[in-house]
Amino acid sequence: MTITVELIQQLREKTGCGMMDCKKVLKETGGNMDKAVDLLREKGLAAASKRAGRVAAQGLIDAYIHIGGKIGVLVEVNCESDFVARNIEFQAFVKDIAMQIAASNPQFVKREEVPANIIEHEKGILVAQAKQEGKPEKAVEKIVAGRLDKFYAEICLMEQPFIKDPKKTISDLLAELVAKIGENIVVRRFTRYQLGEKS
Repeated sequence: MTITVELIQQLREKTGCGMMDCKKVLKETGGNMDKAVDLLREKGLAAASKRAGRVAAQGLIDAYIHIGGKIGVLVEVNCESDFVARNIEFQAFVKDIAMQIAASNPQFVKREEVPANIIEHEKGILVAQAKQEGKPEKAVEKIVAGRLDKFYAEICLMEQPFIKDPKKTISDLLAELVAKIGENIVVRRFTRYQLGEKS
C-alpha cells in the first residue's frame, strides 16, 4: 500500500506525533490506521506528543568540547521542572545531544526551522538530478520527496540517526525519555563551534 501524505497527516492529527514517526509506523503497519495508532502508543510517542503542548521553561544549558579542543557545542534543552533538570537520565540525554551535534553537525533542530529558500533550492537540485538520471516525469515528485527526507535527516538534529544507536533517531530518543520521565522535553537551540570556521 502506498503511504500518502494525506494518510500521514491524518495519523499526525490523531496522535500529535511527528511526520517522520507517523510515516514510519504507517509503513510498518501497511497503512492500517488503528494499528499505527497502537504502535505509536506502544512506543510512547503518542503520550510524548500529548505533553508537547506543556510549557518547558526549566532545563539545562550544557557544553561539550570534543577531544583535542577543535569542536565545541553549547546546547539548551528544556523541561517542565527543575526536579527533572537535576535527573541523571535527563542530564545524560543533554550530554548525548551535545555529542550528537559535535559529531553530526546539524544546521537546525527540526525541519520546521529550515528556511523556505533553502528547501526550494534543494528541491531544484533534486528535481534536476532525477531528470538527469532519466527518471519518468510521474516518478520525479516521489523521488524528490524521498531524497528531501534524507536531506532533512542530514541537516535537522531531530531526524538524525543517534550516533550511539543508529536504529533510533534523536526524535525517538527524546520520545522515549518523555515517556519515561513524564514531562515535556524540548531541544531548544544549539551552537556548534569548529576551530577556524566563521560563525
